[in-house]
Amino acid sequence: MFLESISLINFKNFSERSFSFDQKINCLVGNNGVGKTNVLDAIYYLSHTKGYFNAIASQNINHDSDFFVLDGVYRKDNREEHIHCSLKRGHKKVFKRNGKEYEKLSDHFGLIPLVIISPSDTNLISEGSEFRRKFMDMIISMNDREYFQDLILYNKTISQRNSLLKYFAANFTFDKDNLDIYDEQLSTFGVRIYEKRKAFIKEFAPIFNKRYSHIIEKSSADNLKEEVSFSYKTQLEHTEFRSMLKQHLERDKVLQYSSAGIHKDDLLFEINGHPVKKIGSQGQQKSFLISLKLAQFDFITKKSHVKPILLLDDIFDKLDDQRVGQLLHLVNDDSFGQLFITDTHDMRTEALIKETGQSYKMFGL
Repeated sequence: MFLESISLINFKNFSERSFSFDQKINCLVGNNGVGKTNVLDAIYYLSHTKGYFNAIASQNINHDSDFFVLDGVYRKDNREEHIHCSLKRGHKKVFKRNGKEYEKLSDHFGLIPLVIISPSDTNLISEGSEFRRKFMDMIISMNDREYFQDLILYNKTISQRNSLLKYFAANFTFDKDNLDIYDEQLSTFGVRIYEKRKAFIKEFAPIFNKRYSHIIEKSSADNLKEEVSFSYKTQLEHTEFRSMLKQHLERDKVLQYSSAGIHKDDLLFEINGHPVKKIGSQGQQKSFLISLKLAQFDFITKKSHVKPILLLDDIFDKLDDQRVGQLLHLVNDDSFGQLFITDTHDMRTEALIKETGQSYKMFGL
């Protein structure tokens, strides 16, 4: 599967621009601020129905316009797939596949698998658990529609339960029977989500460990002693879901929101038994993040039997040349498909790309 072409109208800084891509490597080069990352975000948008760098849809519209349009033509399973996205201020987003509009945007999710490696990925290490949960949920949902629907229903129920807790506090009342309805629903959805997350970690962790080993294998002997781990932290590990909700009820009534559940789960990233966030060097953290994303690529490929499109945003300015060379070496085999790279230096980019021996196109912005 690969993206043959894309056209952007009034998307971010572009008034109108079209690209025809190579099915292997595509390099977008130019000074900072010219829109290289915006092209990658447009490609991401057509896969995920939203932007990677800004989830507020209207903020992706060019300032001088009141709408944007994205059109992509893909080659998948020896046939063309036309994906269209448009948004007008004050209206709902429109997504079409081969001319037919989706009734629900969620129906598109997973059709065009894609993985992005970006400087903003540092949020996975530096920020709160929400970022890591979203990372895990996105990977699982890509190939498990039931999981995706359970997530939607669970989050909707949590919102309703929180509203009820606020109502209780504002009106100095309490209705246990009404609350029990939501608790029963949360337990049903939550347990299913928990079991699939647990199974995912068991399968994903070895893939991640293998990728990390490959990335550091050419580094110093000290780095070879690194032991990395990727584990799942959940309140359900030792507690049944309904019991956990009962244990936290008095706290929830005071806080006026649900303080326990799978919406509090987290992923633990460690090196030699210690948090990567606290003891990992800048190089170790970068290697950890790249390993996570390449493991995501491997996992999606394994489940979908389709090679995701891989976007590498600004890696040359954020990684040293040795790490970039190692990364390009890793993706230079038949297990990878189409690749997009952004950089500020065209000569540097082209020199490294030529070493891969793959076909490529350079685009100046």
